[in-house]
Amino acid sequence: MTASVSDVVVAGRFASKARAAWDSDLLWSFRRSPVAIVAFAVLVACVAGAVFAPWIAPQHPYDLASLNLLDALAPPAWVSGSKPGFLLGTDDQGRDVLSTILFGARISLFVGIASVALAAAVGIGAGLVAGYAGGRIDATIMRGADVQLSFPAILIALLIDGVARAVLPHESHGEVAIAVLILAIAASNWVQYARTVRGSTMVEKGKEYVQAARVIGISPLGIMRRHLMPNVMGPVLVLATINIATAIVIEATLSFLGVGVPPTQPSLGTLIRIGNDFLFSGEWWITVFPGAALVAIVLAINLLGDWLRDALNPKLR
Repeated sequence: MTASVSDVVVAGRFASKARAAWDSDLLWSFRRSPVAIVAFAVLVACVAGAVFAPWIAPQHPYDLASLNLLDALAPPAWVSGSKPGFLLGTDDQGRDVLSTILFGARISLFVGIASVALAAAVGIGAGLVAGYAGGRIDATIMRGADVQLSFPAILIALLIDGVARAVLPHESHGEVAIAVLILAIAASNWVQYARTVRGSTMVEKGKEYVQAARVIGISPLGIMRRHLMPNVMGPVLVLATINIATAIVIEATLSFLGVGVPPTQPSLGTLIRIGNDFLFSGEWWITVFPGAALVAIVLAINLLGDWLRDALNPKLR
């Protein structure tokens, strides 16, 4: 009897929290935005396809035992000359294009999310320290950020990738390519987070709750971690959402230029580069479909980022 009453209480609390979340301003704004709903549905479909690629892909495109060169360069299913089982056609190695897109999206999404997480971690830490400490520490961090902003992000990423390739042994390039790519993209994007967090921190540190925390003896690190950081995360979430799309595009650009992920672990950018060699010979599907998948992912993330920016802006409520 006690257990059943406890279960009812827990279920009631869960239902109350779920109802409160459903009625929150953020979800109310989401339900009233058809663009955000469609973008979210597209993004969920892309992410689910990438995550479950080993189970839902018609073929494992990098399992040599499953490839047949006789299936190479088959057009999509609705074009004459197509072969059964290959909805979007095949590439020059006989790999199913749909399967390569699903596996390639895994790499693109992982690199984009991981690089944004690393850039945000570095940028938030630097911005908090610069905004709270001020003085020479603030000047040093921000002047370094200003110098980095003088260079395009793609050039910084190319520089870091080139240095890593020159320093590391040639045989290890393929093993560390993804890690180097994440580091390169993160190093070119942390400044945006640092500047955003610094500005918010300078506003918040003069408020009464921060002064009260100082009076009761909380350390500066504790104030930054427990009081300032939760109150400056709103703009960071919006920036991180949009920057995931930017990071995916940078990764695709580097892979297209041949300095990104290796051909044995191709991303969407690598697939576009490979298909570009066959574009003018008539095999357009090898590059067009990976390019369309990249556009769909980036557009969906950007639309969600725009909606989130407006939804979190109190002036637009």
